[in-house]
Formats: sequence, structure tokens, C-alpha cells
Amino acid sequence: MTRIIVITSGKGGVGKTTVTANLGMTLAKMGHRVALVDGDFGLRNLDLLLGLENRVVYTAVEVLAGECRLDQALVRDKRQPGLVLLPATQNRKAEMITPNHMRWMIGELAPQFDFILIDSPAGIEMGFKNAIAAAQEALIVTTPEISAVRDADRVIGLLEASNISPARLIVNRLRPAMVEASEMMSVEDVSEILAVQLIGVVPEDERVITSTNRGEPLVLESNSNSRAAQAFENIAHRLCGEKVPYLDLSVERDNLLTRLRKIFAK
Repeated sequence: MTRIIVITSGKGGVGKTTVTANLGMTLAKMGHRVALVDGDFGLRNLDLLLGLENRVVYTAVEVLAGECRLDQALVRDKRQPGLVLLPATQNRKAEMITPNHMRWMIGELAPQFDFILIDSPAGIEMGFKNAIAAAQEALIVTTPEISAVRDADRVIGLLEASNISPARLIVNRLRPAMVEASEMMSVEDVSEILAVQLIGVVPEDERVITSTNRGEPLVLESNSNSRAAQAFENIAHRLCGEKVPYLDLSVERDNLLTRLRKIFAK
């Protein structure tokens, strides 16, 4: 049975689209058939993060206008044959998209894929309502900031009202040193406020920016020692029901024992 998951946040700029790209790529690497649906009509970015922007010919809007078939709008990833993207439009009005349109498109895609991940736009306006229209489950992405957590709380309430369950939490861009210095909310603080099941914690990693600019999700890097990449992969495995321990994100002390460990590890 196809799992239809909306990835949302409330607040913009928390890394929701980055999470979508990396989770989708990891699930495809695991052998699943995955469709990524860009629900951010008018401000699409998912194609850029996947490095597929130059291969977009048609978008969901052309499909709905009857100008092409749905399969013609799907952009297949050459690195992972099991992954496709249904891009959003940048040029035509997003107002023409309705929840019923989204339900129809997702319904047409569902028989062909194991996972459909819908990248929701920021906010709780019409774009959000469209993105959640066909969803069965939700991943809420937030950073450990008061404004992001408050917006995420509002989104959780709307998801509950729409009977989308389960909703799970991803805490993104965590900085352990700032948490220890009481300059950032801890994962426990965020989880307690939002009261939804935690499925992943992604630490801050500059390589995420580098990979985004290259149009290559971080999880594709071979021999990567990126903890963020490992966190994305762990989330994908947890989505599939596997029990995966969380990364140890405690601050490493620069004491004699730590230095000795580094020496003998070389």
C-alpha cells in the first residue's frame, strides 16, 4: 500500500525541502519507488535541490490544464531510477490549484509508488491546504527556535483537525554546543512543547548548504562522514519501521582522554 506523507513546517526556512529531497533519495536508495511532489506552487525549489531543474518540461499545472499527461510531467532521476519528481510551476497562478486537484494527482500516482512525499509550502494558507489534502501521514520539520516551534504547533493542530495521523517530528539544524550553553532549545524541550512523536534529529552541517548548491542531496555523497546525512538516512529507516538508535549529539570534551582517542583512531 502506498504511503502518502506530507512534509510541512509552518515557518519557512527551517529546511523542509532539504529534508524532503534527502529522505526521498534515501528511500529510493533502499529500493523503494518514490514520487516527490513539489506542493509549493509559484515558489518551487525541490527541483533545484535535486539537480533536476534543467530537465523540467511540464509541471503539475500543465497536467491539470490538460496540456500534457501526468507521466509526461514526471522527471526521473538518473542517479536513482526509482525516484521521480512532479514539479510545481513558477510562472502560472497557484490559485488555480485546489485540494481536489491534489487528491486527483496523488490518486493517479499512488498505484505506481511505495512512497509519495509532498513538499508543503510554508504557512497555513491555501498552499498548505492543498498539500495536506491527499496526505495520510505527516512529518513536521522545525528548528529549535521559539518562532519555528510556535508555528509547528499551529500546523500540528491543523493536521489533527484534518485527521492526518500519525504526525511525527523532525528537529533540524540542532547545535549541541548552543543547547549545552542554554542558547538553544533542546530536543526534549521541543518534543515536550509539541507533544508529537520524535522521528529524527538532524544536526547543523555546513555540507548541507554545499550539497544544496550543487543540486545533489547530501545522502548521495560516497564515504560521507556527515552526521546530517546519517541522520537523514536514519529517519528513512525509521519511517520503514526499523529501530535505529539516535546519533549521539552530545558536545565532545577536549580533554586528555578525548585527545588520546583521536590519536589512536588515526
